[in-house]
Amino acid sequence: MALNIPQRGPWLKTFSVLALASLAGVPTGGAVPDAESVEVVTGLDYAGAGNPRQQLDLYLPRKRAGAAPLPVIVFVHGGGWVGGSKAAGRVIVQPYAATGSYAGVSIGYRLAGEARWPAQIHDCKAAIRWIRANAARHGLDPERIGVIGSSAGGTLVTLLGVSGGVEDLEGSVGPHGSASSRVTCVVNRFGRLNFLARPESARASPAQAGPLAQRLALMFGGPVDEKAGLARRASPVSHAAAGLPPIITFHGTADTLVPFVQAEEFDAAMRRAGGAHLLVPVQGGGHGYENAEERRRVRQFFEQHLRGIPSSISTEPIPHPVKR
Repeated sequence: MALNIPQRGPWLKTFSVLALASLAGVPTGGAVPDAESVEVVTGLDYAGAGNPRQQLDLYLPRKRAGAAPLPVIVFVHGGGWVGGSKAAGRVIVQPYAATGSYAGVSIGYRLAGEARWPAQIHDCKAAIRWIRANAARHGLDPERIGVIGSSAGGTLVTLLGVSGGVEDLEGSVGPHGSASSRVTCVVNRFGRLNFLARPESARASPAQAGPLAQRLALMFGGPVDEKAGLARRASPVSHAAAGLPPIITFHGTADTLVPFVQAEEFDAAMRRAGGAHLLVPVQGGGHGYENAEERRRVRQFFEQHLRGIPSSISTEPIPHPVKR
């Protein structure tokens, strides 16, 4: 996976490409169906600005399971706010499109080296509005849009779920401002859910903790403590409420970059508010992993909320790696 790492200070030069790949949170195993079963349209400009970061890729099955408009699964990449690419979405959404029962979309967004927060969530919401505005053209169902993201992408998709109608997070990116940015359901894979939480990382080495604080400062335009209001609004836990789309969180208990306690805190906040949230611990999982049982439960979740297939989704901890 190619990573575009902005050269903004020596700390970024020392932050390894392998670390950014891990932060992107993209599973690397498993077969991806070939292009014969899926039409891929890349580089669709959802913002109308000609910025390659503000584009999405569309995955459409060449043979649809029926005549009805397709539900859409949208992937948002990770990369620690300074790297990653929408190309990473191929391994997530193409297998769903290949079934003929879904369309897939992978979203790019402006990184912290180019634009400060809340540009990142503004871009994601603009992409969702583009999907709605172009649904009829591509045979998509605008009322069935599920989102999935890992790491920074997990934060962004969770915000898509909890901040529908929150004016300062909606933004004015793109030509489809009259369309809704709301989504139907959310799969969060180890996203940061509270930017003000301490510690920022769990058992992180100085080589991890320093770059983490600097990445967040780059995104918010200053140290998080000095940008507390902005960071609070960016934290999904601040928006926990009843009546939100259903959310499922998968988080490794051995995550050294985003403490597992953040997932527990978000789960407790959603329960207090009467929101629909499932927390699935991945026992021994770190920040970036691949797990077959997790993939199976993700499929169950999307089938239930996007296709109406009843399912009982277990929240029992998933051992990692899976014992075979």
